[in-house]
Amino acid sequence: MSHDKDIRTRPYYYANIDVDPKNPDIVYAMATRYHKSVDGGESWEKLTPPHGDNHDMWINPDQPELMIQSNDGGANVSLDGGVTWSTQNNQPTAELYQVDVSDEFPYRLFAGQQDNSTISVPSLVTQRRPGGHVALWESHGGCETGPVVPKPGDPAIVYANCKGRFGLYNRRTGQEQQYYVGFWNIYGHNPRDLAFRFQRVAPIHVSPHNPNRVYHASQFVHVTEDGGENWNTISPDLTAFSPETQVVSGSPITIDVTGEEHFAVIYDIQESPHEAGVIWVGANDGPIHVTRDNGATWTDVTPPDIGPHGRVQNIEVSPHDPAKAYATILRYQIGDFAPYAFKTEDYGQSWVRITTGENGVPVDHPVRVVREDPDRQGLLYAGTEFGLFVSFDDGVRWQPLQLNLPVTPVSDIKVVDQDLLLSTMGRGFWILDDLTPLHELSRQIASSDTHLFAVRDTYRLYGVRRFGGEPRPDEPRYPDPGANIDYYLASDAANEVRLEILDDTGRLVRRFSSESTPEQGLPSSVRMGEWHLEEVGTAQLPKTAGMHRFVWDLRHAGPWDPLDSRSGRNGPMVVPGIFQARLTVGGWSNTQNFEVMIDPRVVDEGTVSQANIEAQVRLGLEVRDALSDARFAAMKLDEARDGAPDQLLALLQEIREALVTAPIRYSRPVIIDQLSYLYSNLIRADQQPGQDAFNRYQELNSMLSDYIGRLEQLLQTNNFRGEN
Repeated sequence: MSHDKDIRTRPYYYANIDVDPKNPDIVYAMATRYHKSVDGGESWEKLTPPHGDNHDMWINPDQPELMIQSNDGGANVSLDGGVTWSTQNNQPTAELYQVDVSDEFPYRLFAGQQDNSTISVPSLVTQRRPGGHVALWESHGGCETGPVVPKPGDPAIVYANCKGRFGLYNRRTGQEQQYYVGFWNIYGHNPRDLAFRFQRVAPIHVSPHNPNRVYHASQFVHVTEDGGENWNTISPDLTAFSPETQVVSGSPITIDVTGEEHFAVIYDIQESPHEAGVIWVGANDGPIHVTRDNGATWTDVTPPDIGPHGRVQNIEVSPHDPAKAYATILRYQIGDFAPYAFKTEDYGQSWVRITTGENGVPVDHPVRVVREDPDRQGLLYAGTEFGLFVSFDDGVRWQPLQLNLPVTPVSDIKVVDQDLLLSTMGRGFWILDDLTPLHELSRQIASSDTHLFAVRDTYRLYGVRRFGGEPRPDEPRYPDPGANIDYYLASDAANEVRLEILDDTGRLVRRFSSESTPEQGLPSSVRMGEWHLEEVGTAQLPKTAGMHRFVWDLRHAGPWDPLDSRSGRNGPMVVPGIFQARLTVGGWSNTQNFEVMIDPRVVDEGTVSQANIEAQVRLGLEVRDALSDARFAAMKLDEARDGAPDQLLALLQEIREALVTAPIRYSRPVIIDQLSYLYSNLIRADQQPGQDAFNRYQELNSMLSDYIGRLEQLLQTNNFRGEN
């Protein structure tokens, strides 16, 4: 018998024991800390895995020194019986309670993460920082539970929660002001004795009609319009409060009341985006209430066909219909794993269950959240305990939308800028970029042979690569900037699949194909002339049956290079404007228009105009063409040198030394490298090119023209084309 208190902290939450499969005297105890005994439990030593709150472990039955242990931070491996452990910085295993989103560009995702801080991450990477993408993560007040909700119109202000304690966090100063409702320390109490029963993830909701109006909830609905300095209570107790549910959990042995277990509390709040003062509320013991007069009167609209004590996990007011709402109710905590999602179209007067266990969501998949797409009425997304589902008919039928999403509980869903955002309990944040195909998908499209979907308007963004190359397995793989071009093939294409990007005048900007497009027909002269880089490239478009997405990087073709793998890459970004994507498959063709827009941050700065970018792209294309001419001339010169008469070699060598830098480190760069240097610096950011860039181009181009002219004259005079 051991009297060590550390091995049994919080038995309500965790108190697991495991025994070495080959030595019964070796025992492991998991709780807040992780302990090991080698004398059958009489004495204990503390082991130090990378994180606390230890829940479970696996011991290799044949090699007990090999073990896998899990805790609130993730999983880790020991090869020496717990003396040392592998890192947890190699796995995306954050347990996130919700997802909220800022209205900045690019938008950021916010959540509380279990047994860590709150977290905020960018949806796109537009800055390079030492340390990679991890260096872009931020914490914004509150604590592990969240939520953390950025203020609309001023994302530097964040409304934050920590187990019922409200804070106002300022991202500019890094300070969090504390404005708790009631200012009770709720630990250790019987919940019935508290004036305000807050649970762990006490909701925060910002009014869609007034960014200063913030709702917060205990068993009551509280509202502030001054950042929390003053709170008004606008409801009675909206729970199914019953005395038998108000107990000190863990008693009489170990009191364990931290706020996580408080029953009869409000779990979700939503104000209608259509009607100010229409507020929906769901409690963690079952009831759903709605007010249509800003809290003066409340109506109990709980669905009648469900038993008591279910947690109203989420309420979603339809973005299309003010009378319609969706509610999800979790009952797995009381042994009922059925999926409970309901829909009302009359402010809760009647409800229809939309996840019956027989219409697509399995009978043992509890539903945590349902959201309706703001761009397509009746397009629903359901987050379940095991993944994601989609319905195109307002919940009549469901089908999996799992794709590459791991099997994991989906705790929350948001739809922002036609992206689908998920928080998960165990695999962090996930984003399904660009829902345009789902907005357009229909039975007619699904039965067609070929279809080109609408192309979402997009911004000119300069992608940022991680320091050190590819992201590590635990780091996010952010999408490359560009235009998503989605197409569908009912069967493998027998002919070429060709995509052409055209500007608003119909001029070809780029061409991509399912077939390799070799550099046929290169000019026989030493100048590139009218030869078009935009028509050359390797096979990039899939032609197999199914859905395909090709991302055009919004760039013209880059400079020609004698190496096929480098030729045409990294061209200047196109000028903002209207473009066309034309897909051709055999005799079928279709075109979709889309807009390429200036980075809104550049617009907000007001320092770069459309005219500036036009001048930049125009100069960039001129330098690109000069660089292509220089490289092509150098190749032709080398061909001529290989078979040139002795009297020409010295003259050709003089021209070559002016074009091609000597292959010795730190040699003085000459024309090709000077043009390359100018070009690469011209296309790095939105700007008006400096006058020195124009002057340098004129100088280099004049020199290039002179040497190419001399080369042409030499070859023509000697009637020589490098052929033997």
